[in-house]
Amino acid sequence: MSQKEVVKLVFPKDMLVGHFLQRVRRFSVALECNGEVVWAHSNNSGSMLGLTKKGMPVLASAANKAWRKLKFTQEAVLVAEDNWVGVNTGVPNRMLQAAYEKGQLSFARGYQKLKREAKFGASRLDAHFYGGVAPSLWVECKNVTLVEDGIAYFPDAASERGRKHLKTLMDIVQLGERAGMFYLVQRMDAKCFAPCDVIDLEYARLFWKALDMGVEVYVYLAKVDPTGISFAHQIPVITDRFEL
Repeated sequence: MSQKEVVKLVFPKDMLVGHFLQRVRRFSVALECNGEVVWAHSNNSGSMLGLTKKGMPVLASAANKAWRKLKFTQEAVLVAEDNWVGVNTGVPNRMLQAAYEKGQLSFARGYQKLKREAKFGASRLDAHFYGGVAPSLWVECKNVTLVEDGIAYFPDAASERGRKHLKTLMDIVQLGERAGMFYLVQRMDAKCFAPCDVIDLEYARLFWKALDMGVEVYVYLAKVDPTGISFAHQIPVITDRFEL
């Protein structure tokens, strides 16, 4: 029996390793590196709850565009020994494509084509699988960084955009096509997943409504280390619901 090929997004070799100092307006992060302060861009619009403690080790990649004001991008935070947490929200979309191309997405097998950033009505979704089988499949990707007591939660901040995506996916299902959420938990200490009703009650309500209507949910872990991000395995969604 052949081993499953590892799907990995490799970090550049010139990664910056610093220590967290502060976060300004969510999109700028100050790091201490060899006694100097270095500013990095963060594309994560969430709260990054538990990932902004002073002194936490941080991995940042060099910007590949000369015009960038901030010359680094925050990629991961070390929360415990050998437990890096990936915070780059562009990773789930890239990982979805990489795993699909290696044949490791069982829910997308049979489709011949994948279009990223696909427009559906007034919304733009991360992926559209089509060709080969019908109906086509629309997928929205989300990055998950919040884990408590082995449970991965999304979102970690109120998400109007996230609620809009769930509504769009429900509309797609009603039209007879497939629709799904792909949550990538960029850390390995989660055993299961649930929507975070404490932070965004309306998102949680829409999540369960979408699930009841036939929107598919797939939650995968990713192993993050200083060399890159590896696609790991799927974890279940908690099925017990409180009255919301």
